[in-house]
Amino acid sequence: MATTAANEIDTYVATKLQPQYLEIVETLRALMVECAPEASECLTYGSPAWRGKKILAVISQSKTHLTFAFERGAEFTDDHGLLQGSGKKTRHVKIKTRDGMNDAALRDYIAQAVRLDQS
Repeated sequence: MATTAANEIDTYVATKLQPQYLEIVETLRALMVECAPEASECLTYGSPAWRGKKILAVISQSKTHLTFAFERGAEFTDDHGLLQGSGKKTRHVKIKTRDGMNDAALRDYIAQAVRLDQS
C-alpha cells in the first residue's frame, strides 16, 4: 500500500467521514488488505477506493448509510443476495452499521473483484 495513498485515505477518514461510519470503514479497509493484498488504496472522485489493474471497489457515504461499490459487480455471482444496482457495470452493498455487515459475503465479493481484475 502506497504511503501517500494511505495518508490520503487517513486524511479523508479524519476530515470527511461521518463518525458513525468509522468502524465500518476500518473493517472494509482490513477486509481489502486481507482479500486483495495487491490492491492499492487511493482516492477516486474524492472517495476511498482500491485499485488493481483498474478500480476494484469504492466507498461513498450518504446521510443514512455507506455504499461499498464494486466497479465490475454486474459480472459477479451473487450467492448472498446483497448486491444492489441496475447499471451495466457497477453493483453495491449498502451498509448502515458494523453489526449489519456480512463479512463472509464481502470477502466473496472482494475475491470476485480481484479475479475479474486479474483476468
